[in-house]
Amino acid sequence: MTDELRVRWYRQLTGYHWFVFLVASACWCFDCLDQRLFSLARIPALRSLTPADTPIGAVQALGKDVTAIFLVGWGIGGLIFGALGDRWGRARMLTITVLLYSVFTGLTFFSQTYWDFAACRFITGLGVGGVFGLAVALIAETVPDGARAGALGMLQVLSTIGNLSAGAFKTLFDYFQRPDVALIAEGSAWRYMFLVGALPAALVIFTAKFLREPEPWLRAKAEGRLPAGSILAPYFGLLAEKQWRKNLLVGAVLASTGVIGLWAIGEYAVDLQRSVFRLHYEQQGAPTDEIPHLIDSAITRAYLLNMIGAAFGMWAFTRVAMTLGRRAAFAMGFTAALAVTAMSYYWMNSPADAYWMMPLMGAAQLAPFAGFAIYLPELFPSRLRSTGTSFCYNLGRFAAAGGSLFSAKLATGAYGHLGSPLMERYSAITMCVIFLAGLAILPFAPETRNRPLPQ
Repeated sequence: MTDELRVRWYRQLTGYHWFVFLVASACWCFDCLDQRLFSLARIPALRSLTPADTPIGAVQALGKDVTAIFLVGWGIGGLIFGALGDRWGRARMLTITVLLYSVFTGLTFFSQTYWDFAACRFITGLGVGGVFGLAVALIAETVPDGARAGALGMLQVLSTIGNLSAGAFKTLFDYFQRPDVALIAEGSAWRYMFLVGALPAALVIFTAKFLREPEPWLRAKAEGRLPAGSILAPYFGLLAEKQWRKNLLVGAVLASTGVIGLWAIGEYAVDLQRSVFRLHYEQQGAPTDEIPHLIDSAITRAYLLNMIGAAFGMWAFTRVAMTLGRRAAFAMGFTAALAVTAMSYYWMNSPADAYWMMPLMGAAQLAPFAGFAIYLPELFPSRLRSTGTSFCYNLGRFAAAGGSLFSAKLATGAYGHLGSPLMERYSAITMCVIFLAGLAILPFAPETRNRPLPQ
C-alpha cells in the first residue's frame, strides 16, 4: 500500500483545507453544470432560434458550429486566466471567472437569434475556461502532499454532481413544457435550463470574502519570483527552461487527447441517439406525436447513466494513479476510451443499447479527466502552475473546436451519402484515432507519484 493510501487523504485535511476543497470543487461542479446544460439544451435552443422548416441535419450542423465557438472561448479564457492566476492570485481570478460564466449563462435565456446565442456561449466559455487551472492549483498548493491526489481526483468525481444536475433540470423543464402540464411554453425549456446556470454567482460571496491565496504562491510573491510584465510573461517563463518546456508538451498532448475525445467525439453521442432512437420508435409503431417526447426521455436517461459511469471511471482512475502511478493510469484510460467509444458508436441502435453503452463510455472517456486534475499541477512550479495547468488543459479546446468542425465535415462529406445515423456513427469512429496520441506521449511523461510539488 502506498504512502498516499496508508493515511486516507481526507483524514489529513484541516477545517480550512476542507473549506478550500469544497469551494474549489463547487466552482468546478457549477462549471460542469454549465457545460452540460449547454450539451443538453444546444439542439432544442437552435431548433427554436432557426426557421421551423430547417432540417434537423442543418440544426445539428449549427450545433457543432456553436460548440466550436464555445470551445474557442473556453480555450482563450483558460490561456488568459491561467496566466492572470499566476500573476495576481488563484483565489482572486477564480472569483472573476465564476462571475463571468454564471452571468452570461443566465443571459443566454434572452437569446433571440443564433448570433446572440453564440455570442453568449463564447463569453461564457471565457469564464468556464479559467476555472479548472485555478481550482486545481488552489487545491494542490493548499492541501498536504499526501492528500493531493485524492483531493484532486475527488474534485473531478464531484463534478458529476453538476453533470447529473443538468440532466435533472432538463427532465424537470421538459415536464413543465408538456402540453398536459403547460407551466412553461412548449419549446422554451432550454431557456430555463440556461437561467439555472446563473445560480453559481452566489459562490462569489465565498470566494471573495473567505478564500486565501495558498502559501506557495504567497512565498513566491514575497520572494519576487512571480512573473512580472505582460500577460505573456508566465508563458515566456515556461518556455525558458527545458524541464518546463518538456512538461508543457507532455501535459498538452495528454490533456488535448482527452478533451478532443470528449468534446469532438463523445459530445455527439446525443446526435446519434436522436437519429437512431427516432428510427427505433418509428419501427416500433409509436404514435408520431409521442416520438419527440420518447426520444427526449430516452436521451435523458442515457445521459444520467453516462454520468454515473463517469463518476465511477474517475474514482477508479484516481485509485490506479495512487497505487500504480500516473502513467499506468493514463495508459489504461486511453486504451479503454479508444475501445469503448468506437464500440459504442458502432453498435448503438436503440435506447436499450444506449442504457448499457453510455455508462461504459462515460467511465472510459471521463476517467482521464481525473488524471488531468491530479497530474497537470504536478508538472509545474508554483510561480507558473496556474499558467502551465490551464495551458495544457485548454489548448485542447482549440483542437476540439477544430475536431468538431472536422467531424461535421466528415459527417456531411465523406460519410454524408450514408444518411444521418450512419454519418454520425462513422465520423465519430474515425475520430477515435486521437486516443493513440495520448498513448504515444506517455513514454516521455515524468512519473510524479509520491513526489512533492516542484517549487
